[in-house]
Formats: sequence, C-alpha cells, structure tokens
Amino acid sequence: MYNKIILAGNLTRDIEVRYTQSGAAIGNTAIATTRKFKSQTGEQKEEVLFVDITFFGRTAEIANQYLRKGSKILVDGRLKLDQWTAQDGSKRSKHSVTVESMTMLGSKSDDQQGGYNTAPAGDTYAQPAPESNYGAPSQPAPQDAPQQQEPASNIPEIDINEDEIPF
Repeated sequence: MYNKIILAGNLTRDIEVRYTQSGAAIGNTAIATTRKFKSQTGEQKEEVLFVDITFFGRTAEIANQYLRKGSKILVDGRLKLDQWTAQDGSKRSKHSVTVESMTMLGSKSDDQQGGYNTAPAGDTYAQPAPESNYGAPSQPAPQDAPQQQEPASNIPEIDINEDEIPF
C-alpha cells in the first residue's frame, strides 16, 4: 500500500523537541493550510486545516533551529492515525503526519523581518529511510550535510498564490 502526503503551509506554533533515551530527537508542531474557493452563491470562502506534524532525528533538530511559529514550510511524509483513551474513558483519535522530508519556503527578507536566524529558503532536509520489513536495510541519507535537491521529477509543482496564504 502507498501512504504519502504533501502539505504546504505555516507552522502554528514553535517546535517542541524532546529526546529519546537513545538520544534521537523528536520534534512536534502543527501546520496550517488554507483553501480558497467560491461557494454556490458566489461568495469567496476560505477553509483552514490544522494538522499535527512530527519530525525525527536530524530533521527535528534542523527544524527546531531554523523554524518558528508562522514559518512557511513544505513537508512530505506519512499519514498516521493516533488513538487513545481520554481521562473520562472516551475513545479519542486524530490524524497526524510523520515528516519524511521538509523544505523551508521562507525568504531572506522574511527572516530579517522576523528577527531570527534561518537557513537559506528552499533547503530540503530528509529523514533516512526506515529499514524495510523484508530484511535488507535501506541506505540512510548522510546525517552531516543537508540532502541536495534532486530535479523535480518526483516532486509535484505546487502553484500557490501569495493571496491564498493567510499569514
């Protein structure tokens, strides 16, 4: 089966990073995406979607270092269903995204206005591929250097109008 999701939007909060006992970083935040459309009456409407996202490893550390609330980002990853039982005994669930790679979409002028230091816009960072269930481990991406952006053969081009971004 195939599980792939691509989202472009703005972070709704700063990234919260914690570390596992083995020292691996886990970063949690959320992304807001919008969709503008005309209703049946011709009225311009806007639909906003908030999705929790989780970064792992070096990607979590880089995201925490360079991104803040409101940062523009493109992520691709896997959709995941989180389920739990609330304190009142009710069963709860939500969808979230486990990020496999991210691209920072902000510009240098955005960075200077925001008052914080960020990496150059358009840098892409990817998670090492997890080991497959078929025995042979996959080759991880180098941890020391950001992954070079490949030709856009497997990345769809997204046409986003600046007027469509709510932030």
